[in-house]
Amino acid sequence: MRNWNEMSRKNTGLSPYVWVVFYILPFYFIIYSSSTSQVIIGITLIIVFFICYVLSFISKGWIVYFWTSVQIAISIAMSMLFGYVYFSLFLAFFIGNLKNRKAFFTLYSIHLISTFATINYGFVTKNPVFFTQFPFVFLSLIAVILLPVNTYNKNKEDRLQGQLEDANKRISELVKLEERQRIARDLHDTLGQKLSLIGLKSDLAGKLILKNPNRAKAEMNDVHQTARTALKEVREMVTRMRGTKLEDEIYRVRQILKAAQVECTVEGDPKLTNTSLIAENVVSMCMKEAVTNVVKHSSATSCAIHIEPLRTELVVKIEDNGIGIADPWTSIRGNGLQGMKERLEFVNGSVEVVSDQGTMIVIKVPNVYQQPEEEEKEV
Repeated sequence: MRNWNEMSRKNTGLSPYVWVVFYILPFYFIIYSSSTSQVIIGITLIIVFFICYVLSFISKGWIVYFWTSVQIAISIAMSMLFGYVYFSLFLAFFIGNLKNRKAFFTLYSIHLISTFATINYGFVTKNPVFFTQFPFVFLSLIAVILLPVNTYNKNKEDRLQGQLEDANKRISELVKLEERQRIARDLHDTLGQKLSLIGLKSDLAGKLILKNPNRAKAEMNDVHQTARTALKEVREMVTRMRGTKLEDEIYRVRQILKAAQVECTVEGDPKLTNTSLIAENVVSMCMKEAVTNVVKHSSATSCAIHIEPLRTELVVKIEDNGIGIADPWTSIRGNGLQGMKERLEFVNGSVEVVSDQGTMIVIKVPNVYQQPEEEEKEV
């Protein structure tokens, strides 16, 4: 019973108990028929319609369209014989749930034309039910026009939203995979060479310990120094992996510029609310690299950092009054721009260098999409 309730709500947006009310209503029209044969025919049509409606939900393939065609025929018959047009609402909801575009438009057109024709037939033949129930008949016609389209678009939007969520999960998995590969490369570059050097020097010291003790001692000192250096590099790498908030990096950047006797001004709020943590970490690293270039190469006396959190993206500008860069992209390996570019591309960001009476580096990263509060409440 719970599964049927959930299926009904998912496909029609209404509780099955609401549909039960709609199924009871036809009997009100049938009992006023003049003959017993019409009552029997009406009850039979209601039962057949109900069976076909259930089968159309649980069936797959071409048989679904067969059951739907039977329902359209029964709806026409009920409208012409008893003036009962409300079966068209069932069909309107069901047709809107069809996923096949061609099938949807075909059945929607057939259902709309047949409903419009039967309603006009009822008024032409002066069926008293159509006149007494005119407001409800009119509302049913409006529902036949609007409900299938609205339901079809809503289901399509839900499917696209599901695909988007799947794509985001896939992107998240790829980001984790890329991060693992990056960590593996960093560990290899940091430890691989030094561990190999430690192994070679240890072997050499073992061979020299009897022949040349002083040389062996010097080799072991080198091993000790190499191990200390490797440990320091690993610690620095782990610190970088922990990630850096922009507001924390701003504080350190101020300290660096102050030590270099470069005046620093910051415009904008470094506390970001609409930027992902990984993007903020990348921006922080790129800003640190840009400030390092200012200190080392620009001969600048002032540096301004502009933080512009826009609706769709975050823009950070680092501007100095130094000597500028003649052609920044011809020496990208020397000034760290290549590393900045690669990091930003990883989060769909970009870097732009403007060199005119100083240098300005413009960093852009997209913001995280957030639904408006009203939509979140509705969901």
